[in-house]
Amino acid sequence: MMTKTLKVGLIGLGGISNLHVGGWEASEHAELVAGSDVNSDVFASWVSRHGPLRMTDNPQELIEDPDIDIIDICTPNNYHAGLAIAALKAGKHVLCEKPLASKPEDILRMIEARDQSGKMLMTAQHHRFSGDSKALKAEIDAGNLGSIYHARSWMLRRAAAPLRPGFIMMAHSGGGPTIDIGVHILDLTLWFLGNPRPVAVSGTVRDDLSKLPGSFSIWGGDIPPEYDVEEFAAAFVRFENGATLILETSWLLHHDVPDNQSTDMQMWLYGSGGGAHWPSCKISESNYQTKQLINRQLLLTQDERRPHHQEIVEFVQAIVDGNPSPVPAEQSLQVAQILEATYESQRTGGEVRIN
Repeated sequence: MMTKTLKVGLIGLGGISNLHVGGWEASEHAELVAGSDVNSDVFASWVSRHGPLRMTDNPQELIEDPDIDIIDICTPNNYHAGLAIAALKAGKHVLCEKPLASKPEDILRMIEARDQSGKMLMTAQHHRFSGDSKALKAEIDAGNLGSIYHARSWMLRRAAAPLRPGFIMMAHSGGGPTIDIGVHILDLTLWFLGNPRPVAVSGTVRDDLSKLPGSFSIWGGDIPPEYDVEEFAAAFVRFENGATLILETSWLLHHDVPDNQSTDMQMWLYGSGGGAHWPSCKISESNYQTKQLINRQLLLTQDERRPHHQEIVEFVQAIVDGNPSPVPAEQSLQVAQILEATYESQRTGGEVRIN
């Protein structure tokens, strides 16, 4: 078991990086020592919130620093692969915000760099680390739903697009809500399903609402002209084991969201032994001998930490214990393959096979 304190350099000091700080503080084996962003104007405000750290506008300085053991990547999507590969080649462990990369071929390059370096690579899929997700996963792994053969999953927002260039410009993001939030519910669904191999996708991608005169987001006002990504996508996914999935994601959909929330994120799983809903963790079963319908509610305890923090604690602990990545890059590759096939299905007008 490793005993040294692992030194962390964080690249990309935008919104999500602020949530990562609490995770590094919660880990007894790691210390955040440096930060980097191409926009040096953010340094003063970032340090005022999180304390004195070494700051640089050149991420390569952190990647090449021999005292840094872990690189935490919180940049826009299209910069993940290059930074992660450079960090792995420099002998660093890498935690990377979702999506691991926007293109499957980039993730394959990252996996190759990981294997050559012998270091850990993990995608920050924080929803796996919440108490409700872990409770339902344990129920599934115990076989209580039987063989899950169909899932319905969505992550939908109503007029709530993040209007920063890193999200709404294809050159930086690689896509819209499909890549930004669809990746969350898709990763979680695949994890619950046991990560079966996807083999085919039929999808649709639309930008209708973003093009309407006066279209707006509650997070920043009018949709700007540089917005060039989709605002809605839906997909029907087939898996090698015969299971199927219906996936929906949007930033702008005319969809009623829960009170005081910006997002409606839900999932239904249907198996031969029972069905389940997430995040409520309600289980639906049938007793075929007595002809009774049975409903169960999993008892959930309060999370010790925020999921964004817990994912980091478990990432570091896996490094210290010499265990595999809690979110293997191969599973993130499946996510990227499905999302890319959704876009390709829109372009071709037909089902797309995944090799």
